Amino acid sequence: MKILIIEDEVKTIDYLKRGLTEQGYSVDAATDGLDGLHLASTSDYDAIILDIMLPGLDGISLLKSLRPSNNTPVIMLTAKDAVASRLEGFQAGADDYLGKPFSF
Repeated sequence: MKILIIEDEVKTIDYLKRGLTEQGYSVDAATDGLDGLHLASTSDYDAIILDIMLPGLDGISLLKSLRPSNNTPVIMLTAKDAVASRLEGFQAGADDYLGKPFSF
């Protein structure tokens, strides 16, 4: 399986990448929304882990741009864990929503 992480916190990317790689996944990462949208639009992924608060293009806007042509499962991973934020993520097309901090 190939997973794309779109997250601006390098420590979070490293943590996720290490854990997923140890489980046998291939992992790509982008640290801003524009690069993430480009990767998600030009490569095939089995899943995308997406932060909301990103430089360049926020995760909600990225997901809304991606959804018309891409049905890759998306897990929102974000510090914004209020009910309204969760609803916004699901309405944009997220398949699941995980708040930070989290345990691998």
